[in-house]
Amino acid sequence: MNITFLGAGSWGTALAIMLAKEGNDVTLWSAVESEVEMLSTYREHKNRLPGVILPDNIVVTSDEELALKNPDLVVFSVASPFVRSTAKRVSKLIKDDQIIVNVAKGIEDETLLFLCDIIEEEIPNARVAVLSGPSHAEEVSIGMPTTVVVGAKTQEIAEYIQDIFMNERFRVYTSPDIIGIELGGAVKNVIALAAGTIDGLGFQDNTKAALITRGISEISRLGIAMGGKMETFLGLSGIGDLIVTCTSNHSRNHNAGYLIGKGMKADDALKEINQVVEGVNTAKAALKLSQKYDVDMPIVESINAVLFDGVSAEKCLDLLLTRGKKEEYDSLSW
Repeated sequence: MNITFLGAGSWGTALAIMLAKEGNDVTLWSAVESEVEMLSTYREHKNRLPGVILPDNIVVTSDEELALKNPDLVVFSVASPFVRSTAKRVSKLIKDDQIIVNVAKGIEDETLLFLCDIIEEEIPNARVAVLSGPSHAEEVSIGMPTTVVVGAKTQEIAEYIQDIFMNERFRVYTSPDIIGIELGGAVKNVIALAAGTIDGLGFQDNTKAALITRGISEISRLGIAMGGKMETFLGLSGIGDLIVTCTSNHSRNHNAGYLIGKGMKADDALKEINQVVEGVNTAKAALKLSQKYDVDMPIVESINAVLFDGVSAEKCLDLLLTRGKKEEYDSLSW
């Protein structure tokens, strides 16, 4: 296969390496000239994946015309804030019925659109899918066993992408629930910010388990209201992705939250991480969606208060724990 990646951050590079090792001809495109120069010169993403060498069958370029000459599959791997601008930039180069799979996670704050929706809006002649799940680039790049799910509007497209990505170390399931997959992948980053904050405050297993459990409850409530399926939130792109992002030092969202819990201002924590912390933008969008669909999301509200209103993490935790009494699930009858 000829496969083009639009975006050469850690995740795009890791997947490109994996697919190149499977014998595909891979083009790795980036709009950042310094990134292209680094990858071309050293055949290594020194900043994000040090020590992992790009196979010879990966071409690195900043020329989108070259990258999109005639791919069998296009992978959108730019960070979520750049999905729309990248889609606009390449829209005229995309052939009719081109299959595009988005592997980034997020929600556009201004429009509240998922990333697949943005790509479809900017490139209406393409067929767009999503790949998501508990998958850190650092582990995928060195072949650690990983399992993900691909969501698409048709089984044919989902299985096409499944066949390309699946190997003995990277297992891919399929699903028709694009909404659930995108929401789970996006909002888990918000909950991960809270998880990191808890670690920074010095709390341990009980607190983390409570946060993860109540976090998936919030995600699933909103997701079902938007048309997603409960099975998705109990699966790889739901609880699976939430667990790995809330507990791993690979997670930039968790690490940003940790610094905030240690007392650092949110803006300073983001500068320290020096990567796109997608949960920050998603936090605003998730709060707006909760208000639009009239869904109670107290953890999301609390993270917004910490990030944007200057409320201390300790104060937010106290407010969460001292809210009025509730049943765990009001859908259950006595």
